[in-house]
Amino acid sequence: MSRNATPSARPSSLPSLSSFPACAVLGLAATTLFLSGCQKQEAADKKLPVMVRTETVAVADYAPRTSLTGVIAARTLNNLSFRVGGRVAERLVDVGQHVDKDAILARIDPQEQESDLRSAQADLDAAQAQLTQAKAAFERQKTLLGQGFTTMRDYDAADQVLKVAQGSVDAAESALANAQEDLSFTELKAGAAGVVTARQVEAGQVVQAAQTVFTVAEDGDRDAVFNVQETLVARTPEAPAVTITLLSDPQVKAVGKVREIAPVVDPASGSIRVKVAIPDTPAGMPLGAAVIGSASARPSKAVILPWQALTSSGGKPAVWVVDASTKAVATTLVNVLAFDSGIVVIDKGLEAGMLVVTAGGQLLSPGTTVEISGAAQ
Repeated sequence: MSRNATPSARPSSLPSLSSFPACAVLGLAATTLFLSGCQKQEAADKKLPVMVRTETVAVADYAPRTSLTGVIAARTLNNLSFRVGGRVAERLVDVGQHVDKDAILARIDPQEQESDLRSAQADLDAAQAQLTQAKAAFERQKTLLGQGFTTMRDYDAADQVLKVAQGSVDAAESALANAQEDLSFTELKAGAAGVVTARQVEAGQVVQAAQTVFTVAEDGDRDAVFNVQETLVARTPEAPAVTITLLSDPQVKAVGKVREIAPVVDPASGSIRVKVAIPDTPAGMPLGAAVIGSASARPSKAVILPWQALTSSGGKPAVWVVDASTKAVATTLVNVLAFDSGIVVIDKGLEAGMLVVTAGGQLLSPGTTVEISGAAQ
């Protein structure tokens, strides 16, 4: 076999692309693009509406219920003090102890008061002796005047001495009564039955008159004391019913009325102190117990919707509103009055009868057609 022999060419049965006219190729490509565009347009025209849940807007009275923590306090606190000064000789009660009316709480050393009492008694005895002498002299002058053996001047002088002696006796008796009273003041007694809540002295300490020694919370109805924000006070009715619940035992409840509202804001806490009277205070609410007070604010007209209805438009709160005729949606700006558990309260931007999307709003855009799956009850 010769090395220079060449293999024979393989016959081709398919025509090459260059054998077709150029206009035919361009026409085929244009037809393909046209058909593709028509299919996309048809798919867009057949896009299904978004399924949403809606709620019809209804304006109602909204009165939010506020709960705050407070403490049980006595309605009346008595700050007790000695009415005379001296050294405390004995202290008979301690903080937390219950005392009865007129029970002795403490005593001061009565040595000084006893000395004053003896001195007042001696002054009275001397005044009474002078009065006895003056009475005898006056009676003698009176008898002599009747017999004509004395002058009217001597009679008047004896009468004057008698009156001065009587005045001295009266003054001495008053001084003796004061001394006896001062001696009784060496014992500090409870003015009413109650619980000792504070003590400021110990035995051996020198106290001044009117210096507070004990503080006693009187028995009887109690108050629940709360520190409330000024805005909450302004939105609360004048005499709301307040439900008081014991924090440690929710089964212990009572209903109270606002008894006192502080006229000024506490500069330390920035709040207003409110006292709620609790008639027939349950025995399970002792002094100092933590309680929860709940009250409803003044009602206002508003629209209440599920919180899922709220969206945003331009950084402001809004909701999706459905056009009843076209089923197309659009955003409407609203003013949120308050947020509560599972709801949002709107006071501006909506009118009664509007259809608001409450579920499925995350899939919407302005102009989207929706299909309503059911109204929220």
